[in-house]
Amino acid sequence: IPGITRTAFLNTLITNPNIVVGDYTYYDDFENPENFERNVLYHFDFIGDKLIIGKFCSIASDVKFIMNGGNHRTDWLTNYPFPIFGQGWESVMPSEWPNKGDTVIGHDVWIGYGATLMPGVQVGDGAIIAAQSVVTKAVPPYAVVGGNPAQVIRYRFDETTIEALLDIQWWHWEIEKITRHLPAICGADLDALLTAT
Repeated sequence: IPGITRTAFLNTLITNPNIVVGDYTYYDDFENPENFERNVLYHFDFIGDKLIIGKFCSIASDVKFIMNGGNHRTDWLTNYPFPIFGQGWESVMPSEWPNKGDTVIGHDVWIGYGATLMPGVQVGDGAIIAAQSVVTKAVPPYAVVGGNPAQVIRYRFDETTIEALLDIQWWHWEIEKITRHLPAICGADLDALLTAT
């Protein structure tokens, strides 16, 4: 981003093939936005889970994504991960590792400073995650969530508006069309978006 050194579009920085980021999603970091992948924790190739982030998302400094490699077996009498340390202990654990699936962040999502997202969380389009929140379960589209664990505080719009925005999916438009309709997008003119060409 011209003139701003602490903020960058993520899709130009990502090197891990198991992290997929949509266009215009940015990350802000107090030190260096190229540090983003350090905030994707316990993301081991042998597990194969993905972090998928949609388009036009805003991700604040110190947001952490905890991936499935951070899970421990809780159905055993111990939760200590003996098998990962070798010494013959690996034969004790079945081949499957606790896996809650991919972590998926929708489009146009704002994740506030220092938030933590747990493995396999699904965040709906247009959602806002408050600073320092710990997201442990799915976040509905256009919900504002906060706390530990994060709970729905309110919805950004009424149900009819949310349904219309999910149908319009402006984030999938060509950038020229988005640019033409920025006054409506930024000014909350739903009628203009419904008739946009």
